[in-house]
Amino acid sequence: MRKVSNLLSLIVLCVSLAACGTMGGPATEDSSGTSSGGAQAKESKQGTRDNTIRVLTPEASGTEVYENDDASIDVSNASDGYVMVAYKGSAAKVRMLIETPAGNTYNYLMDLDGTYDVFPLSEGSGTYKIGVYENLHDNQYAVAFSQSVNITLKDEYSMYLYPNAYVHFTASSTAVKKGQELAAGADTDLDVVENVYHYITKNIKYDYDKAETVESGYVPDVDETLATGKGICFDYASLMGAMLRSQGIPTRLEIGYAGTEYHAWISVYTKETGWIDKVIQFDGSKWTLMDPTLGSYANSSTIKDHLADDTYYQLKYKY
Repeated sequence: MRKVSNLLSLIVLCVSLAACGTMGGPATEDSSGTSSGGAQAKESKQGTRDNTIRVLTPEASGTEVYENDDASIDVSNASDGYVMVAYKGSAAKVRMLIETPAGNTYNYLMDLDGTYDVFPLSEGSGTYKIGVYENLHDNQYAVAFSQSVNITLKDEYSMYLYPNAYVHFTASSTAVKKGQELAAGADTDLDVVENVYHYITKNIKYDYDKAETVESGYVPDVDETLATGKGICFDYASLMGAMLRSQGIPTRLEIGYAGTEYHAWISVYTKETGWIDKVIQFDGSKWTLMDPTLGSYANSSTIKDHLADDTYYQLKYKY
């Protein structure tokens, strides 16, 4: 069994991710067409692993709901690691905040169509305070509805299999179907991770213009990233997360700092390895990093420098 160390996690919507724009550089290819981020994905053979698409569907079941005239918070399936929240009022801008048992606050810009959106409970069992806040003017908000809920999670993995606000996909998503294709030649979950990783680092280019202009509240569209072949760190992490989650592989989208830059990356769990942490490149026998943005351009000396620095990745949020 190959052993890989533990991981971490995700994103806050109220903070601009433009800072990761200074991190990138174009991927390069050798004469064989292999990305410098690693070997080619093993797509040619049929693997022994079942690559059936496995998309879990979040539900607002209505068995445990807290609400008023402005908002509804459905915690019926909170033990699976998510809550469903809907805004029913008339404000032009609304944020939803989740205060975690550890005292961290996750901040989301809500849709205003009156339907339920899904949000992860990322920091284990305990008491979460969930609040919906209406914008008054500028950056001033007033509470529309809030509720504290004590939650006991079934396990530490299920929340990282469901789609959510930042890793959004359905069974019909193009990204999900591509993930199934990439998993066809795999014998193990780790093979799937390798195939998806190398495909993304080879085929998705860093979008410097987007990095310079992205605004607070930006949410990735995994199918758009796949279709355009470009994106920022948030897009890389969201796309890889959708592909792996839909193959039944728990994947955390993580937000924090890479060096001095605000950045998004991923962590992955497999039965073979446990959580894989701070990894970006697989050389056929061991992982040396797993950050699809950095993997799309980093040379071996850059990767070596990051591996030698245990403080390079500083996790703030996980989704």
